[in-house]
Amino acid sequence: MSGPILALRQAVLTRLTEDADLAQAMGGTVHLYDEPPRAAPAIYAVFGDARVREWPGDLQEAHEHDLRIIVWARPGSRASALIAADYMAEALHDAPLTLTDHRLVNLRVVSCTIGRDERSGSGRAELRLRAVTERL
Repeated sequence: MSGPILALRQAVLTRLTEDADLAQAMGGTVHLYDEPPRAAPAIYAVFGDARVREWPGDLQEAHEHDLRIIVWARPGSRASALIAADYMAEALHDAPLTLTDHRLVNLRVVSCTIGRDERSGSGRAELRLRAVTERL
């Protein structure tokens, strides 16, 4: 049996790795990791912080998720990070994802924040996703 956050993350990863436009924007392959890789490609993304809580209401054993995906780009490439984040948002907003042991009630892209890391100068775009799931 899969926990709700793991099920959602796996479904998000599956959806994004199937997106040809996103792969093109990231240099030919979707690079989405749990942790930053040692030999990072020019543009890559990591799963950021996540929060899951019980969702009150009529749904049985339902959960509300607040999930972050952070896109990083080499210094001077903030636009590249934003382009990749935009493709991710387009692929995920209201997407009918299939989750293991859970059903996706809804998935929304709540916000996208763009910035630059002060130490490295790397471009950064952060997507904030909100989802509701229920256990099957």
